Amino acid sequence: MIGARRKAREITLQALYEIDTTGHDTEGVVNRLISESKLTEENIVFIRKLIAGVAGNIKEIDGRIREFAPSWPVEQISVIDRNILRLAIFEILIDNIVPVRAAINEAVELAKAFGSDSSSRFVNGVLGSVSTLAQR
Repeated sequence: MIGARRKAREITLQALYEIDTTGHDTEGVVNRLISESKLTEENIVFIRKLIAGVAGNIKEIDGRIREFAPSWPVEQISVIDRNILRLAIFEILIDNIVPVRAAINEAVELAKAFGSDSSSRFVNGVLGSVSTLAQR
């Protein structure tokens, strides 16, 4: 059975993906996805925090992606991989609540579930490099 936090991250990823690809209103997307889920209030707050954190730090986060995946322009990374990286980089470098290894593991699991065959390796490689900043 999938854990509540992992489910919350999946919903966060769905919201980030939809917002990134369609430009839909963030609040509307989040409210719709939350209304379709059966999560606790604590996990709903977690989702809102993650989405607000990614949105509020998008330039810094995308700068980190450029830094640690220089061969891949952010705009050319698949939408799913880009948003998995955004979510994990927020958790690792900005939020600093979840242990780094846990954030990386969650991102890799999202990449396995929603990305291409090579997504998990790509995400793991980029986040492995990003994690060196978190440990300084």
